[in-house]
Amino acid sequence: MITTLSGDTSRLLATVDFVKEQDTAALLPLLFPGLDGPELRALVEHCRFSHAALLVFPSDEAGLRAMLTDCGLVAALPARPSVVVRERLAVRHRRPASELDIGILRPAVACADGEHRTVEVFALTVPPGSGLEEIAACERERQHEAHVAFEVVAPDPLVLRGLTSAFARYGATPDGGGYNPHENGTVFYFGAAAGAKAGYRRVELYVPGDHRDLLAAHLDEHRAGQPAETLLRLLTGAWTTQALAAFTELRVPDAMDVERGVDVGELARAIGARPRNLATLLRYLTMLGAVAEGRDGFRLTELGALLRAGAPGSMRALALMYGGPFYESFAGLGHTVRTGQVAFEHLFGENHFDHFARDPRLAELFDQSMAAGAAMFDPVPTHPALTAAAEAPAGATVVDVAGGNGELLGRVLAAHPRLNGVLLERPHAVEAARRRLEESGLGTRCAFVAGDFADVPAGGDVYVLSRVLHDWDDERCREILRHCARAMPEHADLLVVERVLPSDGSVSLATAWDLHMMCNVGGRERQAGHYARLFADAGLALVDQTPLPLDGNVLHVRKGRRQPMGAGIGRTS
Repeated sequence: MITTLSGDTSRLLATVDFVKEQDTAALLPLLFPGLDGPELRALVEHCRFSHAALLVFPSDEAGLRAMLTDCGLVAALPARPSVVVRERLAVRHRRPASELDIGILRPAVACADGEHRTVEVFALTVPPGSGLEEIAACERERQHEAHVAFEVVAPDPLVLRGLTSAFARYGATPDGGGYNPHENGTVFYFGAAAGAKAGYRRVELYVPGDHRDLLAAHLDEHRAGQPAETLLRLLTGAWTTQALAAFTELRVPDAMDVERGVDVGELARAIGARPRNLATLLRYLTMLGAVAEGRDGFRLTELGALLRAGAPGSMRALALMYGGPFYESFAGLGHTVRTGQVAFEHLFGENHFDHFARDPRLAELFDQSMAAGAAMFDPVPTHPALTAAAEAPAGATVVDVAGGNGELLGRVLAAHPRLNGVLLERPHAVEAARRRLEESGLGTRCAFVAGDFADVPAGGDVYVLSRVLHDWDDERCREILRHCARAMPEHADLLVVERVLPSDGSVSLATAWDLHMMCNVGGRERQAGHYARLFADAGLALVDQTPLPLDGNVLHVRKGRRQPMGAGIGRTS
């Protein structure tokens, strides 16, 4: 048990003794009173006591080295950055994470049971006069970061869910966590159960690999009990948007590598920036998971690589759009809520379509940003309506109404060599789509029509309206749908790709986009039943609904009376 001893060295010595004396089967019941029998044996099978941890405060690397030597510990210096603890301290003490130089070491300890465990040493460097002495004093007193840790033996999602559930049944409460890209490991923190006898108030479950999908629910539960911390994180969301946008605008991702780190000075020279300021930005982006920091400098993660120009699935244009015109107009959200006027129009004096059309640079950026969400389109070419059209003996034609730069139509034509396409768009967008499809070798199978919704070509077999209707109010949607209905032969299908609002209030990207459409476009997202009524008003019927990635949906529509969909019409993703 850790007792109250003076100095970081004394606390570290006590931690070493604790690690030597304990084992998994003996320690678990001390942390979770009442745990025994088959459930204890199951936990021992799936996790093992790996280390005990504490936070120390050396003035420099030499001081840390001396402390380790006095405790008989051997570890390679310098320490690796500790992402999770740095973020926790930054939030707890309301200090920028860039000011907190926290490293992590794991020196090995030979234990009484013959096992080799480690002591996890977090080291916050506190140089004299740095202003960090108050943080050190508070942390020494309260021991927020002192904990015992168990490592999951087989990092299977089902096993992990079972372990976290078992901890909760025996009184443990979620207490944060995070993903450390430096070592590709996910950390789940718990507050120890009431009545725990191990002398530690926190328990860590360490899982090798990236398990941020399961971590998200764990963190949500933790934040529900930390309203001030949760609100602070929410209020700084604008910083995240601008950090990613600035990172993109400065073309930093294009000057970085995914495999090899680069020194911040070299990187600053390459992009024309101040090294110190760039380092502050990169450390913040490291916290977000867009960048990783190692001994050789900073490198891109797979997430950050999506902000490169020309990268497969690049989201560069989205970052510039959300950090640019749409970011500016969101400052007028209160005006929209109060008056009903679209904030974008209030700020720029015209709707966003006209505003972008008059500026070729913005027009191109908008079209690219629409294509940046193309992961939603991945399953669309396999939709039964398109598959059936491709199997027609005489071939068939797909008409993409307001098809943007041709991203979706290109995917459909590439998947079905017997299909032909027609793309209807504004004149400047038609030319961009023509170039894109010709470059991909699909131009000879596609006709291009410059026009408006009133110019929907007749005689197609499958019509597509992808992310169009959410731009408009109900009356304009009815008008667009009537144009489509007049052009559609009796046998034709209409595929409407949209995010559909859930009818049960569950979490969905559609809810966020509903706010975005109201503020920036004057449109809205809708529930499936709302869309069904709009279709019916145009003489069309909703016959099926299929989920897509990124909370998208394909609404399958045909001419005539609405047909029963069974459970389909209420299904949202």
